[in-house]
Amino acid sequence: MAEGLCLRNVAIRQGAIPLLTVEASIPPGEVLTLMGPSGSGKSTLLAWIMGALPAGFSATGAVRLEERDLAGLPPEARKIGILYQDPLLFPHLDVAANLAFGLPRDRARGRARATLVEDALAQIALKGYGPRDPATLSGGQAARVALMRVLLSEPRALLLDEPFAKLDAALRGQVRDLVFARARAAGVPILLVTHDAADAEAAGGRVIRIGD
Repeated sequence: MAEGLCLRNVAIRQGAIPLLTVEASIPPGEVLTLMGPSGSGKSTLLAWIMGALPAGFSATGAVRLEERDLAGLPPEARKIGILYQDPLLFPHLDVAANLAFGLPRDRARGRARATLVEDALAQIALKGYGPRDPATLSGGQAARVALMRVLLSEPRALLLDEPFAKLDAALRGQVRDLVFARARAAGVPILLVTHDAADAEAAGGRVIRIGD
């Protein structure tokens, strides 16, 4: 059985200042929540897992995904998806093209590729929204498109960098439930970073608190 996402003796520093240490294993289909205040290194940890540690920070330890050591691999080879506070949809592409961007190049071509996108829109209750400009979407609609774009890329792990923080209370619960349900259905390990206790409760998995 694949071991999911494993963090071994991980430590993040900003210059000479230690920010966080973490040791954890996340099995496929389960959520681990990392809670802590702003500036505690949560987002930096996710950037390091993605293979894009910002300048000024350093990291030690190991990250493994499905028994693969990710050390030295470029971000595109790690097969990890990430959702941020902002959907980060491409403004020069319509909704359908944004989703198609997530599809692996060898997944399908031509009409078959378009059909996959149409089916994906139907799954997130946005059937017919393909030609829309992303700027015309509501916050909840844009969040759903961003989630589906990540899932279409067939990630083997999903990182969540406070993706619900900018949604109002009514939308937050809906989008949160959708994200966790879809990621669990895909059978991928999920690492959520947040400072919101409601997000941690909704995730329903183990919680590690840092920076208190």
